[in-house]
Order: sequence, then structure tokens, then C-alpha cells
Amino acid sequence: MFAIIGLIIGILLGIFLEPTLPRELQPYLPIAIVAGMDALFGGFRAYLDRTFTDRVFVVSFISNVAIAATIVWIGDQIGVGAQLSTAVVVVLGIRIFTNAAAIRRKLFHA
Repeated sequence: MFAIIGLIIGILLGIFLEPTLPRELQPYLPIAIVAGMDALFGGFRAYLDRTFTDRVFVVSFISNVAIAATIVWIGDQIGVGAQLSTAVVVVLGIRIFTNAAAIRRKLFHA
């Protein structure tokens, strides 16, 4: 229940405060969102499989975002940031769709 209340409060704060992201960090936001979505779908799948652990979820969420952002940052440093961004999105997208398929099978038995 606290998580849902926190989510609602966070969404409302984001809507009303309209935070801005520094220009230097803007290329990393989409990557961080996709990495976070990967962790969320993985956590929901684990919940449905009755193997969910909050510590594993938090570590997975933080490490996914940090690793994805680091890969893109390294790509920016060597001049191939766009290519590595695409690679990260493809890999995490595959993981998201794999988890979504498992969730669908679990919920709808299909």
C-alpha cells in the first residue's frame, strides 16, 4: 500500500513541479527508464512466480540503471554513444518482452 501511495505522490510532484533535467544528462534518461522498466517487469514476473524478494528487486533496479547508463556514458566517451544506446535498448527490450510474455502466460494461461 505504501508503494502505491508513494508512486501517486511521486507522479503528482512530477506533474506539478515540472522538474528539468540538465542537458548533459538528457541522453541517459531514456536508457534509465528502459532499464527501470526491465527491473519492474522482472519484479512482477518474480511476484507471480512467488519468488519475489524486495532486496533483489532494489539491487536489480539500481544496478540495471547504473550499468545501462555507464555503458552509454562509455560510448559517449569513445564516440559511439548512439550505437551503444541502441544496443542497450534492444537488449533490455528483449528482456522486457520476454518477461511480458511470461507474465501473460502466467495470468492468462496462454
